[in-house]
Amino acid sequence: MAVNELPDWLAAWCRERLGGEPAGVLFRLDQISTVFGLRLAGGTDVVVKTRPDDGRAASCVAAQARLAEQGFPCARPLTPATAVGALAVHAEEFRPGGDVLPGDSPDVAARYAEVFARLMDGLAGVRVAPPLPNPRWARWDHAGPGLWPAIAFLDERDQRAVPAHVVDTAARARARLLAAGLPCVLGHADFEAQNLRWHGRQVWTVHDWDSLAWQPEAALAGAASGAFASSGQPTLAPIESSEAFLTAYQEGRGRAFTAAELRVAWAASLWTAAHNARYEAPHGDRPVSGAALREQAAERLRRADA
Repeated sequence: MAVNELPDWLAAWCRERLGGEPAGVLFRLDQISTVFGLRLAGGTDVVVKTRPDDGRAASCVAAQARLAEQGFPCARPLTPATAVGALAVHAEEFRPGGDVLPGDSPDVAARYAEVFARLMDGLAGVRVAPPLPNPRWARWDHAGPGLWPAIAFLDERDQRAVPAHVVDTAARARARLLAAGLPCVLGHADFEAQNLRWHGRQVWTVHDWDSLAWQPEAALAGAASGAFASSGQPTLAPIESSEAFLTAYQEGRGRAFTAAELRVAWAASLWTAAHNARYEAPHGDRPVSGAALREQAAERLRRADA
């Protein structure tokens, strides 16, 4: 991608906020956010992230900044979130390198859980406005009339394609989550392998701070226990690995979950997978999460008492 192909507003934004205009483009990624890796005229490499401004970005960037100040392995924001038309935009340091840690074994799960516990320790002292609404895959607490939160690009597709076992699992998991009445905390709701990089056994950086959520701690840990192994199309980890994750997480946090919290954790692991399975079916994708739900839902629901 050439500099002259960047959005028209970006050069002036970089000049005003970062002290230099883009001289080169390192990369561009388009997902929920659009992310530009830029080399500024003075030679500094930065990352600029843009996303539709839904009111969440300011809190997410502020929390990321607090963690970076604490020494947590994440990119340090260079600006707060700013409004550019309908977009929320911020810049952060470029933190390249590291490898994805593959696998879904209990040992790998425990390594991810140790990082998640450290992350949640850091966020426990961060005071920002709750980043609401929660990310769509963690929005089981929505106030809408149906089972699923309103997601236009999914709602417009034929919902008859979604398997009955996915709908049933989601309904039972959501009922357990809504009945829990646990206090909400700030946490990372997209803790997947693809969003972390490692140097050997040491985590190098955690990405995707746009995906912070305001949910009970047990729900956040439970969702991560199911999703941590996802490095491409989202998957659901084996039950024994989710169990290892939750055990290591509690050890890392220095406290055991109550029986109610454990039920919530297992229910949350199912909600995220059900959301992903709902996406797979009407898009004609390979049913990775759907197949895992079919195999695991009964046991996970039993543990959730749902």
